[in-house]
Amino acid sequence: MEGCGEDGQVKLLGVAYSSFVVRVRIALALKGIHYELIEEDIYNNKSELLLQSNPVHKKIPVLIHNGKPICESMIIVQYIEEAWGSKAPFLMPKDPYDRAIARFWAAFVDDKLTQSIWGVFMGEGEEQVKAVEESVANLLLLEETLSGKAYFGGDEIGLVDIALGGLLVGVQMIQKVTHTVLIDTQKMPLLSAWAHNFCMADGMKEVLPDAAKLFELMSERKAKLTSPPAKIG
Repeated sequence: MEGCGEDGQVKLLGVAYSSFVVRVRIALALKGIHYELIEEDIYNNKSELLLQSNPVHKKIPVLIHNGKPICESMIIVQYIEEAWGSKAPFLMPKDPYDRAIARFWAAFVDDKLTQSIWGVFMGEGEEQVKAVEESVANLLLLEETLSGKAYFGGDEIGLVDIALGGLLVGVQMIQKVTHTVLIDTQKMPLLSAWAHNFCMADGMKEVLPDAAKLFELMSERKAKLTSPPAKIG
C-alpha cells in the first residue's frame, strides 16, 4: 500500500505476522489511511531506520508520519485516532470517562492478558497449567465487559477491540500449538461471537496474519523451546 497522499507520508516498520504490528494495521485500515509497510528482519538484521526511529527499545512497530516516528502499538493506535480524528470510524469514545475506561481495558490486555497467554506458550507442565488458568480468568473478565455489546467499543470496533483483536490469531494458534483451550465457546459465548465478528469485519482479512503461516512459525519456535540442548563434544 503506497504511503503518500492526502494523509501525508505514512510508513510502518514491522512484520506482517506480529500481533503488535497487526494492531496498527487494523487502525490504519479502519481509518482508510494509505501507508507503506516496510518489513523488518527483527531477529538477524534490524534496519538503521528502525534503530534510529526507536533507539530506546529497538522494537517494532514504529509508525513514521511525515518523518516523525511514533513507537509502541497502542500509543500508535491512539496517535492515529488523534492525528486523523476527523476520519470515521472513531476508535475512542468522545466522553472522557468512557475514553478512560477504554484505556483501562486496553492496558489490561497488555499488562495482564498478554503476559499470561505468553506464559501458556512458553511454559511446560504445572507452569503452563497455571498460565492457562490465569489466561482464562483474564478472558472471563473481558467476557463480562462485552455484555449487551457487539464490540468492546459498542456498535463499532474501538480501542479495546484493536488491542485484543491484534492478538486474536496469535491466541488461536497458541491454542493449537499447545493443545490448550483459552477461549471456550461454552464459558465465553460473547467473546467467541466477538472473535468471529471481528475476523469477518470489513478490512480485517487483508491485515490479520495468515493463520497457517503463523502456526508454522509458532510450532517451530515451540519445538526449539522444548528440544533438549545440543551436546558438546
